[in-house]
Amino acid sequence: MSERLVVIGGDAAGMSAASQARRLKGPEELEIVAFERGHFTSFSACGIPYWVGGAVSERDELIARTPEEHRERDIDLRMRTEVVELDVHGRRVRTRDLESGDEGWTEFDKLVIATGARPMRPPLPGIDAPGVHGVQTLDDGQALLDSLARTEGRRAVVVGAGYIGVEMAEALLNRGYEVTVLNRGEQPMATLDPDMGRLVHEAMDGLGITTVGSAPVTKILTGDDGRVRAVATDDAVYPADVVILGMGVVPETELAAKAGLPLGTHGGLLTDLAMRVRGHENIWAGGDCVEVLDLVSGRERHIALGTHANKHGQIIGANVGGGYATFPGVVGTAVSKVCDLEIARTGLREKEAREVGLRYVTVTIESTSRAGYYPGTAPMTVKMLAERRTGRLLGVQIVGREGAAKRVDIAAVALTAGMTVEQVAALDLGYAPPFSPVWDPVLVAARKAVAAVRETG
Repeated sequence: MSERLVVIGGDAAGMSAASQARRLKGPEELEIVAFERGHFTSFSACGIPYWVGGAVSERDELIARTPEEHRERDIDLRMRTEVVELDVHGRRVRTRDLESGDEGWTEFDKLVIATGARPMRPPLPGIDAPGVHGVQTLDDGQALLDSLARTEGRRAVVVGAGYIGVEMAEALLNRGYEVTVLNRGEQPMATLDPDMGRLVHEAMDGLGITTVGSAPVTKILTGDDGRVRAVATDDAVYPADVVILGMGVVPETELAAKAGLPLGTHGGLLTDLAMRVRGHENIWAGGDCVEVLDLVSGRERHIALGTHANKHGQIIGANVGGGYATFPGVVGTAVSKVCDLEIARTGLREKEAREVGLRYVTVTIESTSRAGYYPGTAPMTVKMLAERRTGRLLGVQIVGREGAAKRVDIAAVALTAGMTVEQVAALDLGYAPPFSPVWDPVLVAARKAVAAVRETG
């Protein structure tokens, strides 16, 4: 007799889990039913700013696998169907067809929750006005492009200066808009320390993007036609023909919370190393709706990234399919860019190190992407944190031009391995003048961190 796997969510984690489980078990052993409330599956939300900005020409280029392709692999994928109730003890979910309104129950033997995250959208006056857009789904991206095509004005306001905010600022700048970014914090990119965020701020200003810090939005102002006309803070009013919301996301776990499943301090589902929901033998969860272990701090954290979601799905699918796999945790690696400025970070910021009670030293160095005499060399700033007593690497942040961002991968590997800055300084990295100075910037920072650790005894 076959078992039934029900998957809630048809994007990275959910469909990776379904696909991996199908590879391991055929339809005669495992029936797979997946529910997705949107119009698309397995798409790259990270690519939406580049589609809006014109670097990606077609929406469908962001779709890795269509619903039809999933169905060809014996996955019963039901689109535009939302799971509205989860009965854990009865092992069933109640669904609603968003087109017809029909509801019904579907039983399961095994369940995967991959409900993702939802954008933060505070209840500000005017926030639902025409011309105000989020960019979470392909539908959102299409709605924004349609809005831009109808809008005669060329003034854009981006609310929030995290990854989505700076990437959308670039997208609109590339489309010829006058762009203003309003940020609640003093500096953009709150995932960086303020001193590194200041470098991003200065670079954005140099690109022609007006970046305003310490400017929480109080309301969206509209015209007689109801469409957005400006964005207001306590101190000023910024004219706007289009507004982009980029204030971050929170785990979409309302369904799980109502079912009594365990949530962490950030609102995400808690799982074990096999991505099984804690205390529930036949329920797994992955992607943006879960919290994961930070290997540096030892605490749970919520990080919404497609890289993690796809890995979670592969691990869940292996375990559902009768194999065994684990997800050990993360070190918090992320990269982004705004025009030619590259931004990268991994590990802990100073604030996070203090929160977990770590004593640390910091060093910041200026270097270049290539040998100084080689054409095309560009400046780069590297900041490194190390534990004061042991010299254990705690975090790295990099801001620079071409060749800067992916250097953070060196630090990500070192953090995962629990290396000290002395060990990092001794790494045998590749060198040739077109690619690096004879001392790579990461090695220069590590050498300086070794000296700082020694100075503190």
